[in-house]
Amino acid sequence: MAEANTRRRARGGGGAARRAERTAVRIETAKYIERNIPNFEVLNEEALEIIETNAETILAEVGVNFVDNPGALQRWKDAGADVDGERVRIPRGLARELIKSAPSEFTQHARNPEKSVVIGGRNLVLAPVYGPPFVRDAHGGRRYATMDDFNKFVKLAYMSKWLHHSGGTVCEPTDVPVNKRHLDMLMAHMTLSDKPFMGSVTDPSRAQDSVEMCEILFGKEFVQENTVMTSLTNINSPMTFDDVMMGALEVYAKNNQACIISPFIVGGAMAPVSVAGTLTQVLAEVLAGVAYSQIIRPGAPAIFGAFVSSIDMNSGAPTFGTPEASMVTYGAGQLARRLNLPFRSAGSFCGSKLPDAQAAYETANSLNMGLMSGVNFMLHSCGWLEGGLVADFEKFVMDADQLGVLHGLAKGVAYDENAQAMDAIREVGPGGHYLGCAHTQANFKEAFWKSEMLDYKPFETWEDEGGRDTRQLATARVEHLLANYQQPQLDPAILAALNEYVAEKKASMPDAFT
Repeated sequence: MAEANTRRRARGGGGAARRAERTAVRIETAKYIERNIPNFEVLNEEALEIIETNAETILAEVGVNFVDNPGALQRWKDAGADVDGERVRIPRGLARELIKSAPSEFTQHARNPEKSVVIGGRNLVLAPVYGPPFVRDAHGGRRYATMDDFNKFVKLAYMSKWLHHSGGTVCEPTDVPVNKRHLDMLMAHMTLSDKPFMGSVTDPSRAQDSVEMCEILFGKEFVQENTVMTSLTNINSPMTFDDVMMGALEVYAKNNQACIISPFIVGGAMAPVSVAGTLTQVLAEVLAGVAYSQIIRPGAPAIFGAFVSSIDMNSGAPTFGTPEASMVTYGAGQLARRLNLPFRSAGSFCGSKLPDAQAAYETANSLNMGLMSGVNFMLHSCGWLEGGLVADFEKFVMDADQLGVLHGLAKGVAYDENAQAMDAIREVGPGGHYLGCAHTQANFKEAFWKSEMLDYKPFETWEDEGGRDTRQLATARVEHLLANYQQPQLDPAILAALNEYVAEKKASMPDAFT
C-alpha cells in the first residue's frame, strides 16, 4: 500500500499482477468457527422451565409413535417406557436420564486430518445444501439434478474456503437408480473432496453401506472408535418416528457415528402456530430421538436438530427468514445448551425462485440467526433456493462467499494493544489520515474481511467490464472454480477397494427408481 503511494505503476504491470493474484485459485479451507461472541437468548428462566415441563408432559401423557419398528418398541419397553401398540409414553425424567450419555461435543474426522471438525461447544461447522431434487444455473435453468451436477457441487464445496464440510445429498441425482445412487454420492464425497461428509439415511441398508465404505476409507477399527460421518435423521413431525429413519439411526448409533435428530417443522402445519408451543413439541421430539440413540449405544454422538419455518396462511407455502422462525431457533439453542447437546439449525434459507433480492434478504436473516443462536452444525449453509426444492449453482457460490462474514463476526472485538491503535491515533493526530501510518501498513492485509466475488470497483470500471450483476459474477465464479478444480490425492489401494465395493454392490441388485 505504501508502494502505491510513492510511485506510479506502468499500465498493465503491477495492476495486472495484483488482479492475477486475486483471481488465482487457492484451495484453502478456513478452520471451523470458534465463537468469541455471546449467544442471543430470547427465553427467560421461567419460559424455559415451562417449555421443559410441558415437553415432559407430552412424552408422558400424549406419547410419540415409533411406526413399523417392533424392535424399537421392545427396546423402549425394556428401558421403562409404557408401550401401547405403536405409541410410546416415556415417564417424566426417563429421556433426560438416557441422554446424559450423549457427548456435549465430538470430533468428526476427515480423511485429511487438517480438515476434521469439532461439533459442539462454541464451535460452528458449515455444510452445504442438502436434498433438493432440482438444480438451477444461469445457463440451463431449472431442471432435475444429475450425478454430474452432484459432482460439481462437491467440487465447489471443496474449493470454498469458508465451508468446513462436504455435506451429504447436496442434490438428488435422478439419473442414477434410487437404490444405487447413495454409492455414487458417497464416492464423490470420498474421492472429489477431503472434507468431512454425511452418510445415507434413505434406507437402513444404505446406512450400512455408508459405514462399510468408511471402513475401507478410514479403517474398520478407526470407524468403530471415532466418528467419521454425520447423518440427518428427520422426525416426521408431529411426534412420529418412522422405521426408515430410525433404522438408519440404529445403524449409525451402533457404529458410533453421529445422528442429527431433527424435527421437521412448518409452523401451523406440523407444529402449533405459537413460538412456545412449537418449542415444546421440538423439545419433546428431540428428547425421544436422542434418548433412543442412547438406548442403541450409550455415548453415540447425537445432535439436537431444529429445522423450522413458518407458513404462508394464504398459500400454505413455507416461508423463511421470518421473525417467528428466528425466535424458535434462538429458543431451541437455549434448550439444546441446557441439555448439553450440540445444536443444528439455520442455513441459507429462502423461498425465492431465483438468487434475487428476496433470496438475499431471507438468506441473510437466516444465516445471521444461525450464528447468533449458537448453532454448532449448520446444514444448508449455501445453495438453498425455492424452499429447498432447488440447489442453485450461482447462489451456492454467493452464499459460500458470504459465509466469510460469519467467520468475521464470530471473532468478536479484539482489544489487545495492537487493536487499541493508540500509536496510530498519536501518529496521525487531528486532521490527518490513516492510509499511510505505520499501524495501517502493518495491519491492512487482515484488517477487513474481503469478498472474493462481489464488485466494489468504481462505476466507470464496472461499466467498462460489462456492468455485471451479482448473478453474472457468480456464474463466472462457478466456471472459474470448476475449471481450476484439482482433485485431492487418495491412496490408490483405497480407491481401488472403494471402486470394487461399489461395483459389487451395484451388480448385486437390479435398478430401482422408486
